[in-house]
Amino acid sequence: MEKSASFTGYGFRHACITLIAFICVLVAVMNCTVTNVAFNEIRGNLGVSLDEVSWVTTVYVLAYIAIIPFSNWLSRKLGNKKYLIITLILFIVSSFLCGNATSIEELLILRFLQGLGGGAMLVLSHTMILENWPPQRRTTAQAFFILGMLGGNMLAAPFGGYITDNYTWSYIFYPNILVGILLCILVLVFVENKRYQQREDWLGTIMVSIGASCLYLALTRGQQEEWFKSPFIIVLLLCGLVGLVIFIRRELEWITPQGENGLLRNVSLRNGLILAFVAALGIAASSSTITIPLRWHAQLPKISPWLVIVCIILVMALITILIEEKKALKYILAAGPILLIIYNYMVFQQPVAPKYTTYIYYLLAVRILAVILLSISVSTFVFSKLENKEIGPGVRMYHLVQQLGLALGIALFSAFTYKAPEPDYTRFLGHLDLKDPVVQKAIRESTTSLDQVRAEAFVRQAHDTQVGVVKANFMLMIIAGIILTVLIFSVRQRIKINSKNDSK
Repeated sequence: MEKSASFTGYGFRHACITLIAFICVLVAVMNCTVTNVAFNEIRGNLGVSLDEVSWVTTVYVLAYIAIIPFSNWLSRKLGNKKYLIITLILFIVSSFLCGNATSIEELLILRFLQGLGGGAMLVLSHTMILENWPPQRRTTAQAFFILGMLGGNMLAAPFGGYITDNYTWSYIFYPNILVGILLCILVLVFVENKRYQQREDWLGTIMVSIGASCLYLALTRGQQEEWFKSPFIIVLLLCGLVGLVIFIRRELEWITPQGENGLLRNVSLRNGLILAFVAALGIAASSSTITIPLRWHAQLPKISPWLVIVCIILVMALITILIEEKKALKYILAAGPILLIIYNYMVFQQPVAPKYTTYIYYLLAVRILAVILLSISVSTFVFSKLENKEIGPGVRMYHLVQQLGLALGIALFSAFTYKAPEPDYTRFLGHLDLKDPVVQKAIRESTTSLDQVRAEAFVRQAHDTQVGVVKANFMLMIIAGIILTVLIFSVRQRIKINSKNDSK
């Protein structure tokens, strides 16, 4: 096995590998949702429904989840350098073809291939950046990775909107070509082709790929298919649960002839993954508990996304210093769910409309801070005790539980806040012939009752919205409490393990 020091770069090469990993993460995450702002243009150009075009995002993430379990084995067999070059080439070619797609079926197939490349880039970049930094600086490594994730999420909509407004939706994919070629050159120059020799539990790998993919698809499509009324969703849920149960059991029992254990036998990592799942669930749930009505947008002051990113960088730098220099990990871990509770209380106080428009920014600021604290502290908790040979499998499990937690959170809170659309009376009246004497008489006799129906519909809609948000806030409070409970248990377990190791 390679020693830790051999995987740790220094100087200019160290900075270049970090930059490569950061750009790969940024590009892979941006391409996940960058097409969302162009859905109307894609619908009009390809002649499809909104439900059909929503698959453009779904298949990308589905491919990302499907490739995660195999990424560790592929990087071990091919080496980081070769595997990253292959994934970049796949990403570049599929991006070019996506921009030239002429039907929704063709676009979905190409987006799936693009998701395979983007997902592999994301997981491999996370592994590389952790291996490139020494164990005592893994919080810094996590800060770069999370900055790429947050930056990709924040820049996707402005970038996609600018391209769509000034060109066409096809041009959204073309910048990936130039960036991908640049990354290929940097990888060829700076990345070393190192690999580990480990045995693969193929049954467990295949089961977790099938299980996670089925669960994700069921959670994202459940609302449209009316959940348990659909045999398709029921089959997906059953396949997903069976696949994950088989994988977990295999990991807990897996011991190779060389004496290597399944990674889930590591108590510290297992607790960290549970914490990561619940944290992802809370983060996704918090994004569903606040909506910004269109009438507020005109009144809200405009804030540049670049200013927000600068603020995020400063906050992340401070958190990194506190964890690495002041050993404040347990306090940062506790601060995240506490801020989620504060955010939940603020939304609960103003579930429908704030007293003043800038209140929405206080809400978003508290939530972003909670997300940063949870993301850095939980990922540090997961990876801080892993050896280099365990980082790849650890990253694989971390991304799987995170994606499933996010999907479950969005699905759960969408179900709470979902309500049937109200009838569109204006559109109905637009089809009437107002010159018809019968219609004129009916309108004169029913004006009062129609206004009453409209008023009742408005009141009912406001009531349903408030009830849905209150339910969601109640559930988010429960999830924040679960995060704190899991956190306390996990920290106590780690303290016990460290005490045993010190006594030995």
